[in-house]
Amino acid sequence: MDNDVAEWEARYASQEHGLFSGNVNGPLPVEVSGLTPGRAIDVGCGEGADAIWLARAGWETTGLDVSTVALARAAEAARAAGVQVDWIAAGVADASGTFDLVAAHYPAIKRSPGEPELAALLGLVAVGGTLLVVGHGPPNPEFARSRGFDPADYVLPDTVAAALDDRWEVLVHEQRPRVRPTPAGSPWTHDDVLRARRRT
Repeated sequence: MDNDVAEWEARYASQEHGLFSGNVNGPLPVEVSGLTPGRAIDVGCGEGADAIWLARAGWETTGLDVSTVALARAAEAARAAGVQVDWIAAGVADASGTFDLVAAHYPAIKRSPGEPELAALLGLVAVGGTLLVVGHGPPNPEFARSRGFDPADYVLPDTVAAALDDRWEVLVHEQRPRVRPTPAGSPWTHDDVLRARRRT
């Protein structure tokens, strides 16, 4: 098992009742409110709250995550909610197909030489489709490194924005206050939100 996968399995398994709140991430309802439901994929879906919200809103939804522990909880939550979601245990580089909405909230997508992960993320967006990437703000690399990771090693909204060429239209790229209170001890009081439409 890949070390990163093993780490996420252990993190989820360490919390008997779930690692996260089970609530939809605040930017998602705001950013998709004007979109016509179609095919959606939630990249790094974790325990499934965003994917379940999308399914309830009429989207044909896929949840993608490397952790089978998280996906088992997500599937149970979807059954309880009475919605159908296609759960896939894989990283973004192994995903296939194209989607009308590709959403990634606080993704833990590690970068590597040649940026295949970033290319894979962009490649999931169908022509005319929407890419939504949300990260933590404002940037605080010192705090992040104190928690054992360097933000420069991961795909972030700024990373994605810098990779978008004239095939894309950037509709939103801004920091805004978090909808829910910032967790105790965290300096990230805002969300960094990037929403773009694929023209061609």
